[in-house]
Amino acid sequence: MSWLLLASCTAFFEASKDIFSKRSLNQLNLYLVAWAWPVLTTLCLLPAIAWAGLPPILPGFWAALLAGGLLNTLAFLLYIKAISTSDISLTVPYVSFTPLFLGLTSPFIVQESADLGDVVGGLLIVLGAYVLNWRSQYRSPLAPFQAFWQEPGPKLMLGVALIWSITANIDKVGVQTSSPLLWLVALHSFISLGMLPVVWRQVPAPIQQLQHNLKLLLPIGLAQMIATTCQMNALELTVVADVISVKRTSTLIAALMGHLFFQEPGLRQRLLGASIMLSGVFLILRT
Repeated sequence: MSWLLLASCTAFFEASKDIFSKRSLNQLNLYLVAWAWPVLTTLCLLPAIAWAGLPPILPGFWAALLAGGLLNTLAFLLYIKAISTSDISLTVPYVSFTPLFLGLTSPFIVQESADLGDVVGGLLIVLGAYVLNWRSQYRSPLAPFQAFWQEPGPKLMLGVALIWSITANIDKVGVQTSSPLLWLVALHSFISLGMLPVVWRQVPAPIQQLQHNLKLLLPIGLAQMIATTCQMNALELTVVADVISVKRTSTLIAALMGHLFFQEPGLRQRLLGASIMLSGVFLILRT
């Protein structure tokens, strides 16, 4: 079950990246922080690939890089737009729909089919994320779904979840036709360059600002590097849907970290959401 340990580390460091990002957003431009993710991840990985050397590149790698790079660049920009136009509590929960979308995309891209237990487990993870992100000011239990139609942010974030359900499968193709390390460097380099024109328009002198705020932004890149490295290695060991389902427990970890570091309220409610999410993970892992 080494893939489970890797996927769990992915969830932990994904949540850590969110916490570091939240701290940075109090002082820095949103687009600069988002661009720092792929840029600093690439820079952190370069020494490792220089030491390990380049693996053989198999047929299908460049097509996967083009597709994954373009889609991930679009997802990053949609993610930024979503959290900038609507409350985070109304947008971020929709990322948890990725495991459900994987049930539709995986059979076509990597020929991996989810069984009934995987589907029910994915539904429980989504339900747990819903409970985790419930807010006392909502007057109706349908409020998060009503917000989907009333605000642009949730609709954009649902698009992000759909894109990531596709790119998660492309990631597996990428690591199978090269190596986890080379794929990560190539993909994040592509995203960095793809986002640069938008960042250049939104952030004055972005390279200089990145250098000036390196102490604040570097932990984001390090956390993202560890999270994605663990994720790509886990994808080599099991089906995509299982890895992404465990990864989505980062929502729980981030909530607990938010309570610990930022004194965010509602810990009891979040523990309830945690138990529902973890039950979904255990159902997926029953075999």
